[in-house]
Amino acid sequence: MTTAGASVLLVSHSQDDFGIGRVADALRRRGARPVRLNVDRFPRDIALSTALGAGGVRRRLEDAGAALDGDEISAVWLRRLWAPSLGEGIPEAYRAACVRESMATLIGWLGGLPARRWINEPAAEERAQDKLRQLAVAASVGLRIPETLVTNDAAEVRAFFARLGGGMVAKMLTPFSMSLAGGAPFVFTHAVSEADLDALSGLRQSPMVFQERIPKARELRVVCVDGRCFPGALDASRYESIAVDWRHPAVSHAGIGWEPDALPPDVEAQLGALLRALGLVFGAVDLIRTPDGEHVFLEVNPAGEWGMLERDLGLPIADALAEALLAPTESP
Repeated sequence: MTTAGASVLLVSHSQDDFGIGRVADALRRRGARPVRLNVDRFPRDIALSTALGAGGVRRRLEDAGAALDGDEISAVWLRRLWAPSLGEGIPEAYRAACVRESMATLIGWLGGLPARRWINEPAAEERAQDKLRQLAVAASVGLRIPETLVTNDAAEVRAFFARLGGGMVAKMLTPFSMSLAGGAPFVFTHAVSEADLDALSGLRQSPMVFQERIPKARELRVVCVDGRCFPGALDASRYESIAVDWRHPAVSHAGIGWEPDALPPDVEAQLGALLRALGLVFGAVDLIRTPDGEHVFLEVNPAGEWGMLERDLGLPIADALAEALLAPTESP
């Protein structure tokens, strides 16, 4: 592994601290040079340039007086890609156009980098965001998935609820909010009651995902990095009476923390096959372990959170990411 002097671009935002700092430190220990690009500071505070002509293509990044040529970047960790920050003073009639132009410039600049290693490659990550595709691929590699319905048809929902005997949850296909501000709205997975079936008119404004409610012994977050799995678990029996979704604040307020866990070899192999099929090097997978010990796939987030597992359980995820970013690639 040749790492001396290698420049690795870490794409995130200015409020992202723990995980990206750990990966930067791990890269430095291996002789590489991490370069952070906080996209929420573009275009106001960061300059990106792409020049094309008879002399070829030149890409340049300048931040706080320091400059970097695109050709110097050997690998990219696409940790977070947020919308550009325009600040005040832009007439509202032009704001949307300015955001589009800034985003197109940013994505074009990133997409043209000659980096040999990506976590994750942008096109693959975009395709992998499709939750229905995730479920189909998961089933094809042998993972169990919940019975699932995505619809804006209230009659379909009522029929699905009846078929499941009332054991149903509702969730969204996409994040409700992409804001960096604390306290932004968030829609958690929640149980659907029979009374809810009389209040489905909102589906005509926004379809939703309805799924079979799986009995839980533990909920797992499994961080997969280049073929390695790092699992952590929550004891679902301790919060099943207060929340369906482990991300709900009531779970952490109750003092329920992450615990070490291990996956059966066949489940590890299935997760590896899933990520390869989706074209991902990194993914944060959510699973349920039932009281019978069966593992049920819920989703994979190509840019999911993992810092709590490294912080609370000592899992070497940052080191694994650094090693993956610096790993040699096969010659064409």
